[in-house]
Amino acid sequence: MKEEISSLIIPNEVIVNKIYLFRGVKVMLDSDLAELFGVETKQLKQQVRRNAERFPEHFMFELTKEENEVLRSQIVTLEQGKYSKYLPFAFSEHGILQLSNVLKSKQAIEVSIKIIDVFVQLRTMVLSNTEIRLEVEKIKKKVDNQDKNIEVIFRYFDELLEQQQRPRKEIGYKIPKGK
Repeated sequence: MKEEISSLIIPNEVIVNKIYLFRGVKVMLDSDLAELFGVETKQLKQQVRRNAERFPEHFMFELTKEENEVLRSQIVTLEQGKYSKYLPFAFSEHGILQLSNVLKSKQAIEVSIKIIDVFVQLRTMVLSNTEIRLEVEKIKKKVDNQDKNIEVIFRYFDELLEQQQRPRKEIGYKIPKGK
């Protein structure tokens, strides 16, 4: 018997648009995760605080006031009531997985798996881009070497042309005129 496919279908683009880069780490914010998990942000933060030992600094951190201001300035439209007076929590990939353990709802588990899959896809894309860049660099080096070789060939052509333009001294027996 096949398992039922979840009625919860979230396009990858929705998740990708909710991923931010803070402190050199790709993270998602508590309010976005609460929305995806189908819980209130307040409930999510409450569970995180109750299980603080499960969320070390590299799993979850609270944004600073400056970081929060940068975030708010990047978001063009501020919806009424969406941004609380409290600083948001930012969850790394591991923190998101840990959240599903803390929240324990079926939706939280399914969504966290989907989010982790998106993170893995992003990492794969970055790695493939790196491989492409390395290949382009190899091609550039080959082209540079070929350019140098072509320059040498043209220099030889120029020398040959100069030699051909000099007047040649006639050689051989000349019949004097008038005899």
